Amino acid sequence: MKSTDKLSQKIKQLFVILLPILVTQLAMFAMNFFDTFMSGHVSAKDLAGVAIGTSIWIPIQTGLSGILFSVTPMVAQLVGAGRKEEIPFKVVQALYLAVAVSAAVLLAGAFALNPILENMNLEEPVRRIARLFLISIAFGILPLFLYTVLRCFIDALGHTKVTMFITLLSLPVNGGLNYVLIYGKMGLPALGGAGTGVASAITYWVIFLVALAVAARMQPFAAFGIFRKLYRVSMSVWKELLKMGVPIGFAILFETSIFAAVTLLMSNFNTVTIAAHQAAINFASFLYMIPLSISLSLTILVGFEAGAGRYKDARQYGYLGIGLAVGMSLLCAVVLWLFNEQVAGIYTREPDVLALTQHFLIYAIFFQLSDAIAAPIQGALRGYKDVNVTFIVAFVSYWVVGLPVGYGLANYTDLGAYGYWIGLISGLALGAFGLFARLASVQRKARLGLAAFAK
Repeated sequence: MKSTDKLSQKIKQLFVILLPILVTQLAMFAMNFFDTFMSGHVSAKDLAGVAIGTSIWIPIQTGLSGILFSVTPMVAQLVGAGRKEEIPFKVVQALYLAVAVSAAVLLAGAFALNPILENMNLEEPVRRIARLFLISIAFGILPLFLYTVLRCFIDALGHTKVTMFITLLSLPVNGGLNYVLIYGKMGLPALGGAGTGVASAITYWVIFLVALAVAARMQPFAAFGIFRKLYRVSMSVWKELLKMGVPIGFAILFETSIFAAVTLLMSNFNTVTIAAHQAAINFASFLYMIPLSISLSLTILVGFEAGAGRYKDARQYGYLGIGLAVGMSLLCAVVLWLFNEQVAGIYTREPDVLALTQHFLIYAIFFQLSDAIAAPIQGALRGYKDVNVTFIVAFVSYWVVGLPVGYGLANYTDLGAYGYWIGLISGLALGAFGLFARLASVQRKARLGLAAFAK
């Protein structure tokens, strides 16, 4: 990365950072898409089982990975401030933290998995598939979290193309394993939806090992010598990582878990409703990869500029990112409106599931517009290392407003399952408004020189 003076230079640098991240996020999403798509073509029960398993796993994955996202603004600001010699020690401490987080998740899962599933109103085949999915994917938790740290390190240096190629390499691995394990090819038993968990776990190991080799052997990453010295655990660095990472992680957790909670509440409806909801949420998540990628790019660029004390440039990057996200969301909304039936047909051949998915997709148009504002702002705020208010806004908008509104509409009006989607839209819209207000405040303080963001 380099400092820029002209708007045209900033636009160019934004796209240089953004495009590989977008490809990476789409490739990561493709693994979840393969799970949903292939399971849906086995049976509605397999699709519903994967939906329940995913609704439990995704908040854990994204929320705890979010804690490790603190590596990105930390490294970006160190690069901007010219303090590169501090990077290896802090990256290694983040790897240690990833191991500790993985161990905690596995321990909690060993005690909590069965009680959670048993207390849900699920058909027995759906419960069995969800349980096998979660047990299988647990074997990939450690490499996934370690990979997250290495990816954040590589991306923060501005080399987002590298992680793009690593993730693209994993796609044929995941797709091939899904095909073999779900449908029982090459002499292996047909595991159905549960096979997606095994495929994902193996894929996580692949991308971690490749990233490990890149960080150790490829320049400029090898020059940092991350693995040349065995450092002791530093609780002070862990505290620094957690101080920034926990609000990031919990903000992501509150956002992703609201969708998971809705999916779990959908278990009170029939299997067709669960399957249709999962298909629509899956495609909405696909569209979310655009504002999310812009968000991750802004964390790098705003962090780099803020670390160097160039707050005017940081502010310009923020508004460029928000404008781009809103423009893309409007384009996606038009496409989704025009090709509603075709999109629903990607996920299922069953007429009842197809019809219901089309209705859910109409609601998805509205809340992805709010995502286009909220996600880039979150990324910009992380670049400033301002994370606590984002955490509060996420909690209030999603759990104090969004879920209660959705629950009330779904259970006390004729809207039924659609009520939950209206609740999601309400929460996302409120969150976008609150985050925009916070960004304006942070930028004003930075402009007046009252905030020490460059530490």
